[in-house]
Amino acid sequence: MAETSNETAKGAATEAGGPKRQPSAGGARGRRKVREGIVASTAMDKTAVVVVTERVRHARYAKTVQRTKRLYAHDEQNDVRVGDRVRVAETRPLSKLKRWRVEKVLERAR
Repeated sequence: MAETSNETAKGAATEAGGPKRQPSAGGARGRRKVREGIVASTAMDKTAVVVVTERVRHARYAKTVQRTKRLYAHDEQNDVRVGDRVRVAETRPLSKLKRWRVEKVLERAR
């Protein structure tokens, strides 16, 4: 009974710890999400609450609706103020709710 090359390759991959994972075609694995929003609160130490507004089209009624999310972002220098427009980037979990960091202040509040 001779093994075919397909069976041999399959068996070798299983013994070596399973098949190798190929990187996705889109290359999205290494990218971090980036959002822009307005700072709503700076009451916590080294944390800013950033309100991000997203405009999406309603699936059934095709009307443009605004969806709002409040992101907890890490602000190392405590230099952002309420009303500032900032860019936040996704990062590893820093606390129970904080998964974003303030990357840049785009516009200061007046």
